[in-house]
This record gives sequence, structure tokens and C-alpha cells, in this order.
Amino acid sequence: MKTMLGTATVLAALCGAIGTAQAADKDGKDAKMTIAEGQFELGVPEGWVSKRPKVNIIEYEFEVPASKGDDKPARATVMGAGGTVDENLSRWYGQFRQPDDSDTKKAAKVEKKDIAGQHVTVVDISGTYLDKPAGPFAGGAAIDRENYRMLAAIIETNKKGTKTGNYFIKLIGPNQTIADNKQAFDRMIDSLQEK
Repeated sequence: MKTMLGTATVLAALCGAIGTAQAADKDGKDAKMTIAEGQFELGVPEGWVSKRPKVNIIEYEFEVPASKGDDKPARATVMGAGGTVDENLSRWYGQFRQPDDSDTKKAAKVEKKDIAGQHVTVVDISGTYLDKPAGPFAGGAAIDRENYRMLAAIIETNKKGTKTGNYFIKLIGPNQTIADNKQAFDRMIDSLQEK
């Protein structure tokens, strides 16, 4: 079985070479993006601006305009990667600190559901985001971003008995911007379907 990191790197390189998510069609329907070697697709929320990914393991990246009162836009990323669901959830909890120094895992909301026959884990984490601009594995000092929130989904793709790996969809940004885009994020995840 192929490693997901290798697959993600190849797909990211292709996305960089040929562009990102498809634009909305002439009828104004949502743009689409594909994951799991083109076997599944998701809708892209209206108003999310497709960007060239900052690092080559990210397949799709979007800037989500800041809501009134927030000084920064949110960032959405889509990528395939390794590690178990629990390992990745633990890593994400470690990227946030609670104002009262309580356990982020206890403060997070986690939901498990099935969409298009795929196991999906959705997490909602708030607090001070320990942002590592060069990436979570690059080292270096983190920038504390207070009043931040992350909505994320792990999709365990499996089509006709063939596992294509885990896909990670994350939306991170200031609280109000994320709150204003939660319904769009939920609709995107719920739009998962086989191609």
C-alpha cells in the first residue's frame, strides 16, 4: 500500500502545476475539489479564495475572509497524511492552550459520523493557537494567537475495500471568522461523495 505522505506529495505537486480547486460553474454552483486519488469530492464554500499551498504536502489551501472585528483571515487546508485519528487529534490539542491552563482535550468537541460510507471525525477546538508559521514539524518559536478556533475533519477514505488513507481538512482563524464560517465548513464536510 502506498504511503499517504508520498501520495499527498505527488498530488500536491500536481495541484501546484495545474491549479487548485475548480471554479464555480456558470450556474453559480459551488466549486469542487477531489481527494483520495480522485475517488471522492467535496464542495468548496462560496467566498473561500483558492491559494497556492504554502507547503507542498498540502493539496488545497483557501483564504477565508476575516469577519468584521477580526484582523486576520482564516486559513483552510486539505491534505492526505499518515498517523491514526487519535494521534492527530492529540497533536491538534497540543497546538492550543486554554486561558485557564485547563486540558484542551477536555475543552474540545469531537463528533464521529459516517458520510458517503466513510468514517469522519470532526473536532472543534478554541483557545490560544500556538501558530508555527513554518509548519508544525519545522521547529522554531510559535506565535501565540489568542481567541482562535479550529474546525477540522479527518476523513478515513475507503472505497470498495481499498483504503486510500486519511484526509485532513482544517479551518483555523480568529473566533468570529470561524463562527461565521462554521455552517459553510459543516456543509462542505457533509457534501462528501464518491465520484
